[in-house]
Amino acid sequence: MESASDTEVVLRAYMEFGPSFAAMLNGIYAFAIWDGARQTLLLCRDRLGVKPLFYARKGDTLVFGSEPKALFRHPMVTPEADLDSFREIFGVGPARTPGCGVFRDLQELKPGYCAVFSREGFTQRAYWTLEAREHTDPYPETVEKTVWLLRDAVRRQMVSDVPVCSFLSGGIDSSVVTALASNYLEEQGGHLHTFSFDFTHNRESFRPNAFQPTQDRPFVDRVLACYPLHHTYLECEEAELAALLDQAVWMKDLPGMTDVDASLLYFCGQVRRHFKVALTGECADEIFGGYPWFYRPDLLHADGFPWSFDLSARTALLNQETISRLDLEGYVRSRYEAALEEVPHLPGENPEERRRREVAYLNLRWFMQTLLDRMDRTSMAWGLEARVPFADHRIVEYLYNVPWEMKYQNGTEKALLREACRDLLPPELLWRKKSPYPKPYSPRYEQILVNKFREVLRDPEAPVLRFVDAEKARRFLEAPKDYGRPWFGQLMAGPQMIAYLLQVNAWMKRYQVG
Repeated sequence: MESASDTEVVLRAYMEFGPSFAAMLNGIYAFAIWDGARQTLLLCRDRLGVKPLFYARKGDTLVFGSEPKALFRHPMVTPEADLDSFREIFGVGPARTPGCGVFRDLQELKPGYCAVFSREGFTQRAYWTLEAREHTDPYPETVEKTVWLLRDAVRRQMVSDVPVCSFLSGGIDSSVVTALASNYLEEQGGHLHTFSFDFTHNRESFRPNAFQPTQDRPFVDRVLACYPLHHTYLECEEAELAALLDQAVWMKDLPGMTDVDASLLYFCGQVRRHFKVALTGECADEIFGGYPWFYRPDLLHADGFPWSFDLSARTALLNQETISRLDLEGYVRSRYEAALEEVPHLPGENPEERRRREVAYLNLRWFMQTLLDRMDRTSMAWGLEARVPFADHRIVEYLYNVPWEMKYQNGTEKALLREACRDLLPPELLWRKKSPYPKPYSPRYEQILVNKFREVLRDPEAPVLRFVDAEKARRFLEAPKDYGRPWFGQLMAGPQMIAYLLQVNAWMKRYQVG
């Protein structure tokens, strides 16, 4: 071997061990290897699906790439949609069914899968799956092992040919990653650069709710008081955010998490001016049980995907023909039941334990994929590599089998993570109530969206009007928007429904699908 580059390591490992070498890797990757001697093409995607890999089969031709728009450059692959495309968008979106590319005949290699394409055909297999195992470690040992796994994951992901920075939101997840990365760099004689994000008028417009009880800035400041960080506060204006909604569709090739995608696109572009690699705190909530649907009985036992079980908000603005033809209830139900069939269980689990394992699995395989896709697309749009230490497969494997009573104690979510990081953060931050990624609260943003959607309603050529009931939409635009009842996750409420339909309209126009 002539270098230590990851590309050469992957190739030499393939030459030595064959396709089975994928199970030996630790990292984030999506790659293809052409084996000229065997006349085979190997496609492989990392275990948690941090990196994307799409493909389309056309007869004896396979077209593949890291994003749909790359495939559309091939003359045999065109952006087309069918009923299932719109079932995904209106029923499941901004999530996607694993393996589904939404566009007709477009698929995505599932996380933890390899595929081989040759004259004999196209075959896929899972080289990694989650397994249900009995957890035998007592609590002190569980904490100790969690500490070691977290520290080792961050240290591994600090290895880089270029300087590494960190996203710092003021939440426990990004603060833990930042603290560990800062300690690592101090040992090397350096200091970590960090970036935090917010919206220009959020300080005066913020309204606390059950999902987002406090603002982030004061907690960012507490981390800065504890570690020698070079920090930059970034803010985005509401008008610029709204203008980026269309660009976010082009970035993702699909409608997405609206202002979250657009703001991350803006922020990653700002960070990329200074750094090429950044650490993020993504995935901790899915692994340690930080979301309300892990501990609120009404959400935990919801008969459907707990982050999106009530489809009434999704259909509220659709016309009756669309509701009848798409049968979103039936489509989502079939996807949900199929997902439950995949969940690995232990024999003898009681109904409560069984449901908790189901929710944990659904989060890892569905909800987390949406957030990983969001982070990868918004960062790589600028050539910024966003690394995700919490998505280290060893952490995921271990925490999947840790009992709930070790993760949630005294009414506190992610208690295990907080206990494991007790020496890293001040108590007021360590035990802070979870607060998700910031979203715009200013009425300016909502009014911009309302005005944009009114323009759509006045445009007889607007493609999204094939699905929308114009009268319902007008009444919705005139009513106060509910910020405390999300229809997807914790962030997408009333204003984001307007933004989502704007993105659907932009997607249909850009790709000429209908």
